[in-house]
Amino acid sequence: MTQTFVSHPMFKNLRFEVDADGVALISLDVADRPMNVITPALLAELREVVTQIVLREDVHGAVITSGKNNAFVAGADLKDFVGAYAQGVTPAQAATTIAEGAQILRDLERCGKPVAAAINGLALGGGYEVCLACHYRVLFDDRRAVVGLPEVTVGLLPGGGGTQRLPRLIGIERALPLLLSGRHVGPDEALSLGLVDAVVAAADLVPNARRWVLDHPGAQQPWDIKGYRVPGGAGALAAHANGSFGATLAQIRRDTNDNYPAPLAILAAVYEGTQLPIDGGLHVESKFFGPLLAGPVARNLMRTMFLNLGAAQKLARRPAGIPRQRVQRLGVLGAGTTGSTIARIAATSDIDVVLIDATQTAAEAGKARIAEQLAQDQASGLNTSATTEARLARITASADFAQLRGCDFVIEADLDNCAEMADCVAHAADALRDVPESFVWARSASTSSINGPVKDWRDPQQIIGLHFVSTDKNVPLVEVVLGADSSAATLARALDFVQQLRKTPIVVHDRPGLYTSRILWAYIDEGMAMLAEGVAPALIENAARQAGFARGPLELTDEISLDVQKRAIDQAMAGATCARLVRGHAQPVIERMLALGRLGRAHGAGFHDFPEAGGKRLWLGLSKEYPLLTDQPAVDEIKQRLLCAQALEAARCVEEGVVPEVADADLGAVLGLGHPTWTGGPLSYIETLGLKPFAAICDSLSERYGERFRPSAGLRARSQTGIPFYEITQHG
Repeated sequence: MTQTFVSHPMFKNLRFEVDADGVALISLDVADRPMNVITPALLAELREVVTQIVLREDVHGAVITSGKNNAFVAGADLKDFVGAYAQGVTPAQAATTIAEGAQILRDLERCGKPVAAAINGLALGGGYEVCLACHYRVLFDDRRAVVGLPEVTVGLLPGGGGTQRLPRLIGIERALPLLLSGRHVGPDEALSLGLVDAVVAAADLVPNARRWVLDHPGAQQPWDIKGYRVPGGAGALAAHANGSFGATLAQIRRDTNDNYPAPLAILAAVYEGTQLPIDGGLHVESKFFGPLLAGPVARNLMRTMFLNLGAAQKLARRPAGIPRQRVQRLGVLGAGTTGSTIARIAATSDIDVVLIDATQTAAEAGKARIAEQLAQDQASGLNTSATTEARLARITASADFAQLRGCDFVIEADLDNCAEMADCVAHAADALRDVPESFVWARSASTSSINGPVKDWRDPQQIIGLHFVSTDKNVPLVEVVLGADSSAATLARALDFVQQLRKTPIVVHDRPGLYTSRILWAYIDEGMAMLAEGVAPALIENAARQAGFARGPLELTDEISLDVQKRAIDQAMAGATCARLVRGHAQPVIERMLALGRLGRAHGAGFHDFPEAGGKRLWLGLSKEYPLLTDQPAVDEIKQRLLCAQALEAARCVEEGVVPEVADADLGAVLGLGHPTWTGGPLSYIETLGLKPFAAICDSLSERYGERFRPSAGLRARSQTGIPFYEITQHG
C-alpha cells in the first residue's frame, strides 16, 4: 500500500509518494509547462524534498522521475536567465544564485540514503545535473531519450555541478569533449560512456531504479568516499594533461577567436575544480559561471539562438484565428537554380510539385538538377535509393501550364534569369482561374518589389513574397514579404508553408532591397570598399572570420556573383530609390571586376581563383588592380567596420519599417547571412556595445570612411534617450 506525502500541501511542481518498502517516488511535474524545466519554484520544492528524505524515518531511499511522459527535465528555463545582463546582475550575484541551486543537489547526494534517477525521456542541462547528483541512473531505451550538458551552446557552463561531477564520473578525457560540444547522447552511447548505469525498457524503468535503491542502502557518490581519485587523473601531472588542456586550449582559441568565453571557462573550471575535493570544485564552478551569466554573449545567444529562434519556428508572427492548412500541390514557375531548389525542398517535405518552365527541355533540366542533388545526398547516406525515387516521383516537370490545375500554392521563381517569365506568369494565371479561396501566389524576387500586379490575377490579397535567402540547404531562413494588399489569411498560409518546409521564417515589408539583401550589401560592399582603399585582401577575409562571420566579404561576393550585384544596382538606379541602395562606395569595384570578366565562382573566377582540382585562393592580380597601403589597418578596425556596417543598416531597416520586429532583424542576419552568433545579431551587437558608445564609434568611422557610417536619426535618438531595441526582461 502506498503512503502519499500530504504534510506539505504547497507542492505544485512535483509529487512525493512513499511505498510500503520505504522508497519515495518523486515525480517532477512543473506546473503550467508542457515539459519539465528547472525553475526557482521547482528548486525550492526539491530543497524541501531533500529535507523530508533526510528526516523521515519511513523513507529509506528515493527514485526521481518525471511526471510528464515527454521528457525527464529539459534543463533550465532560459527566460529566467536572459534578463540578467540588462538588469545589471554582477558576476558575484550570478555566482551566488547558481551556487544556491547547486547546493540543493549537493544536499541530495549527501542525504545519507540511496537516490536513483529513472530517466523517462530527455535529460539535458540542469535536468541531467539532477541525474548526476543521484547515486544511480537508469535511462529509458528510446532514441529520443538523450542526455547531455548543452550549456556551452547558450554561452554558459553547467552550473549545477556538471563540470565537476561528469569528469569525476567518467574521467576528464571523456568528459571534456561532451562539455565543450554540448552534444546530446543517445541511450547506447550514454551507457558505453558511463553517463548512465543501465538502459531498460519503459515498463522496467521505475522498478529497476526501485530495486537498486532497496539493494544499496549505504550508497554514496564515488567522490565522497575516502581515497577517491578522478579516473585518469587530474591537473598538470595527469598523463592526458597536454592533450586535454594544452591542445584543447589551442583548439578553442583557434575555433572561437576568443569571441565565446564559455568554452574557456569550462576548461578552466574542469582544470581547477577537479584538483580539489568536490565542494571546492563546486565553488570553482560557480566562480566561473558568474561572469558568463553577467556578460553579454550568453544573453545574445540565449535571446536570439534559442528564445527568438524558437518563437519564429513556432510561427510567432502568424495571425491568430486562421485555421492551419498544409500545402498539398505546389506549382513552381521557373526551373532554374532557385526554382529547382524550392521544388526539391518541397518534395522532401512530402509535397507534390509541378515544376513549370517555358520549354519542356528547361523543365526537365531543372528536374535533372534535383536528381543530381538527391543522388549526392544518397551517396552521403542522408537518404536511401527508395527515398530518392519517391521524392523524384513527387515532381512533375512540364511546359504544359494545364498541369498547374489543382495547385493550392504557386511560387514564381528565377524571375531574374528566365527571359520568358512574363509569359510564363500569364499562362499560369490563366490555368489557375479555378482555385480555392485559400490559394496563395508567392513571388520570390529577392530585391525588387512584389507589388506589381500578376497579369490577369483577380485577387491581389492572395499575393505575397517568399525570399529563399540561399539555395544552400544549410541556410534555413525564408523572408516572408508582405505586399501592399497581402491579407492576414495569405500571411498565415505562407508561414504555414515555410514551417512545412522545415525552414524558419521572418516577416518583412515590401521595400526596395527587402531586409537581408540590404544588410548583405552593407557587408560585402564594405569589403569591396576596403579593397579599393588598398587594404590587403587576405587581411579583409581573415579579419571577417576572426570577427565570427561565416564567410569573408570577398568570398561571399564570389558565391553570389557580381552580375547579380550589378543587376541590383541597376534596379535601384532605375527605380530612383534611396542613393544608399545604389551602393556608390562598391560600384567602381563591381564595374572593374565585371570588365575583367571575374564575376565569381559560377563564372570560374572572381576575387578568388577556383582551380579545377577544387578549393579556392585569392586572385594574385588583386594587388595590381588595387595597390596595397603601406600601413595596413589593424585587424580590430576591420572587424569593427564590418560589424558596424551591418548593424547600421539593420537599424535603418527597423526605423524604416522594412522589418517590423527587432527579433526578426537579428534572427535574419544570423540565420540567413552568417552574422556572428556571439553578437546575437546586428541590433544585439549595438546593445552589446551600448547605444551611446556605438553611435560615437560610427561617428568616428564616418569621419574617416564616409557618410554611410553616420547614425540615422532614429538611432541617434535612441543613443540619447537610452531606449534599447529590446525590452528589458526580468531576471528570475
